[in-house]
Amino acid sequence: MVDSWERARHVLQEAGLDPGRLAHLAPMTGGTYNTVEELRLTDGSRYVLKVPPPAVVPGLRHERELLVSEAEFYRSAARVEVTAPQLVSMGDGFLLMTACPGDPWDGTLTDAEHASLRTELGRQVARLHRVTGPGFGYPSGALGPLCPDWRTAFTGMIDAVLDDARRYGARLPRPVDEVARTAASAYGALDEVTVPCLVHFDLWRGNILVDRPEGEARIGGLIDGERMFWGDPLADFVSLALLGDIRNDEEFLAGYREAGGRARFGAPARLRLALYRAYLYLIMLTETIPRRAGEEQERWVQERVAPELLAALDEIAEAAGPTG
Repeated sequence: MVDSWERARHVLQEAGLDPGRLAHLAPMTGGTYNTVEELRLTDGSRYVLKVPPPAVVPGLRHERELLVSEAEFYRSAARVEVTAPQLVSMGDGFLLMTACPGDPWDGTLTDAEHASLRTELGRQVARLHRVTGPGFGYPSGALGPLCPDWRTAFTGMIDAVLDDARRYGARLPRPVDEVARTAASAYGALDEVTVPCLVHFDLWRGNILVDRPEGEARIGGLIDGERMFWGDPLADFVSLALLGDIRNDEEFLAGYREAGGRARFGAPARLRLALYRAYLYLIMLTETIPRRAGEEQERWVQERVAPELLAALDEIAEAAGPTG
């Protein structure tokens, strides 16, 4: 059994911090893959330690070396002054970062606070999308080297999760091969994307911290950047409006455009957005198997996520027209 305190002291020492100052260690909830712990030192400073599961733990193909992608996200966010953890140290099997203030976005906000925070979130996401990478795909290399074009990268990403669905026998609302054919009919729309931009791809409310330093709600941090990839900024709009439609989020889009983000929803963009929705919802449906999700979680994904996957596939099929 791993001694968490001994591991934390070792990580602090690797980071050039005095391990003798470790005063508090506690697991953090909400993560579904990595082990996440909060470290507090005697001077009150707070850090977050992430450790990946053992290699024998089953997962999806793109989930290898997630901490490499997360570190890239935090380095990139710092470049454009986005509120996010600061990378402190990274070593063999761990990632240490500063802890951001606040708690996950929940339903306690007033309407005015919600509107203000969504506008600020739009500005921050637009700044993230200014960061460009050396190629398309996952910086972790989980699915191979970065690709020179987005079509090659994204088709590899969706093929990987479809392979996972086959391997684990995931319960999808349509057969895997039918899902693959429908998605492939829209791949031509991917060619419009020529610049590999930073995409967080997991910006649902649980990964957006809200802080109240002087009573006024503000964004305390965008966290858990382990799912990031270099690709189409439009892909971020899926988790930002999880199980919904970003086009209805007027405050977010106002902030996004104000900060220079391009949010246009012509036919090719809508087709790409449907592809990215299908990709995320395929992940959510498939990961329940290796995660050994309980009955409640399995019921939720079948009742809420599966219909959204069907809607995305139907939108793609309708746009692509009859085949055969």
